[in-house]
Amino acid sequence: MEAFFIDMNFMIEIRSGKIEDLPQVLQLVKELAEYEKALHEVTNTVALMEKEGFGENPLFGFFVAEEDQKIIGISLYYYRYSTWKGKRLYLEDIVVTGSHRGKGIGHLLFEETMRFALKSDCCGMQWQVLDWNEPAINFYKKYQARLDNEWINCHLEANQISEFLARKD
Repeated sequence: MEAFFIDMNFMIEIRSGKIEDLPQVLQLVKELAEYEKALHEVTNTVALMEKEGFGENPLFGFFVAEEDQKIIGISLYYYRYSTWKGKRLYLEDIVVTGSHRGKGIGHLLFEETMRFALKSDCCGMQWQVLDWNEPAINFYKKYQARLDNEWINCHLEANQISEFLARKD
């Protein structure tokens, strides 16, 4: 755990996430979804996050930014494998609650995630950013991140997969 003074009255702690953090983490995820006008798409639950993040084979990890024992930001990540490059850290989301944005908390979380990628022997990090999210794009540009306009994101939801396979069988 690291403590950072943002100013004389504002101390932030950055630490690894714990199972008991998940209710607050899910609230931040929902806040992000609302910002992205997609709250209706959030189907995750605390119980599912407990199982998938703290079960026998955890699928994700996260860091939290905490002020006075209240989580005000998260960085959620998992590993992916690139056939071209090897093990990479995928940054799923950085979220800082609206009332605390612009104070450097996102930078603290992002930099802790970068350090973790190196400690985990990853060859790099990847993430996505919505093309209309100018504040996030400008944030990543400060790190000289390469923004790629060539790749198209593709998705299939479980119900789409089931329907397709049912028609095929």
